[in-house]
Amino acid sequence: MIKRIEADVVVVGGGPAGVNAAIAAGRSGAQTVLIEKYGFIGGMSTAALVYPWMTFHTTDGKQVIAGLAQEIIDRLMAMNASPGHLRDTVGFVNTITPYHPEIYKVLAVDMLKEAGVKLLFHSFVDHVETVDNRIQSVQLTSKSGRIDVSGKVFIDTTGDADLAYLSGAPCLKGRDGDKATQPMTMKFRMRGVNLPAVKQYMIDHPDEFYKKTPFSELADLPLSGVLGYFKHWKEANLPINRDQVLFFTGPEDDEVLVNTTRVQGLDGTNVEDLTEAEELGRKQVLMVAEFMRNNLPGFEKASISNVGAQIGIRETRRIDGQYALQVDDVVQGRHFHDVIARSGYPIDIHDPSGKGVTAAWVKGDGAYDIPYRCLLPQKIENLLTAGRCISTTHEALATTRLTPSCMATGQAAGSAAGLAVKHGVLPAEIDVAELQAVLEKDGALLK
Repeated sequence: MIKRIEADVVVVGGGPAGVNAAIAAGRSGAQTVLIEKYGFIGGMSTAALVYPWMTFHTTDGKQVIAGLAQEIIDRLMAMNASPGHLRDTVGFVNTITPYHPEIYKVLAVDMLKEAGVKLLFHSFVDHVETVDNRIQSVQLTSKSGRIDVSGKVFIDTTGDADLAYLSGAPCLKGRDGDKATQPMTMKFRMRGVNLPAVKQYMIDHPDEFYKKTPFSELADLPLSGVLGYFKHWKEANLPINRDQVLFFTGPEDDEVLVNTTRVQGLDGTNVEDLTEAEELGRKQVLMVAEFMRNNLPGFEKASISNVGAQIGIRETRRIDGQYALQVDDVVQGRHFHDVIARSGYPIDIHDPSGKGVTAAWVKGDGAYDIPYRCLLPQKIENLLTAGRCISTTHEALATTRLTPSCMATGQAAGSAAGLAVKHGVLPAEIDVAELQAVLEKDGALLK
């Protein structure tokens, strides 16, 4: 027997985009359901240990993402679970935002419930019922059997465009030509790190690190992370196709989050590839941790304290939407009449097959617009997307995939869904100026 649930707005995927989408929709007054496959909230931010959040600012330090995302940070700060926005001493972006993932899990649920959102955890969408290019319902597999959730507007925040794909909306994957995607990374934490010793080694050996911040300033700044150890990494010659070590400090004062493993050539939407990626990623974790303990000053007594519940995925499917954000839109800092979010994060492509990372910086005022049309798929009329699976090129995805951007597009999608329900129209038919006014009223930065 199938259990049936009815709602106005159905959000599939409980990562940062889905959390913000569901909160925004719930606060609009729409009856909202959020469906999540895990037993906790946070998506890549918690399941895959993506940390810290970067960035809410341009490289010049102007904040361009706020709204619900900033409210979450403010509430985390009040719980002593985030120091707020800090200067990035790695030097890749202007600011980073550390946070405590376990407290974020609890806070997000509190905020969802405050907004009246119904939560369905441990639930996996495996079928979509579509009639005349509109989704009627999604069907879930769960511990308590099959569940059918019907709605007026649906939001895909799965990261992998699962809902869009199952509904028949056109989707793309990877770069043009070979469809190769950015590599996956199994992230892990280490405790027992002597961070003052790490910092002193950086000051004494500046040529071994990537850094924009002058090393003369480093002694007076809290260390947020490290990118480099080029000599140590090269000499180790580990079978990992990466050219340097990257880790971020915190949340504890003897703790780091390591972002150095790299699994390439596998498809994050193929279950057999994902199985292999999990195996390879965890083996790489052990290799990298041993290398760091044996070779890096300050890590002599460090040990693995946590490994991601799943491998981190940068890129899989995305919708082929009503407009695809282009790399030139990002680099030129282009403005759009239907802007619903902005971002100052640069193009950051982890090579699908090589060792390095390709970066391109945003010109103009340091930020670019994300238009509402990027959230709208072709063909399926009552579907919105947010987060990693919005409509972009492979290159532009390398910036929109970052968590603050996902939070911002999530808030926009949830607010748009609320307006569509309120006015009894399709998402493509809402007044974008009204949506922009709602977003700005709720703290979003669109100019």
